[in-house]
Amino acid sequence: MSNKEEWLQVLDAECNRTSQAKVAQKIGASKTTISQALNGVYPNEIGLLKLRDKVEGTYMGATITCPVFGDIPRDVCASSQEKELATHNPFRVQLFNTCPTCPNRRT
Repeated sequence: MSNKEEWLQVLDAECNRTSQAKVAQKIGASKTTISQALNGVYPNEIGLLKLRDKVEGTYMGATITCPVFGDIPRDVCASSQEKELATHNPFRVQLFNTCPTCPNRRT
């Protein structure tokens, strides 16, 4: 286990403390994604980076500087990138327009 990156160690510890299902629900990922990441077989590098962002933001307190919101947890950034345009919400419109060119974006 010591060869795993820190975020994977944290993910593993949280899954052992609660369950993969509870962790998946909390961070907005599937149980399959969690399992594959922990077993080192997740097939999509960008998806793995997004999962890392969610784990680091949710369980490790990592933040980023968002051009729209300022300093926010890294998992909030990752989740915001996945949301669709909602024209009734001015912040979502700003995110929709800003996220594609943001240096924090995982594409």
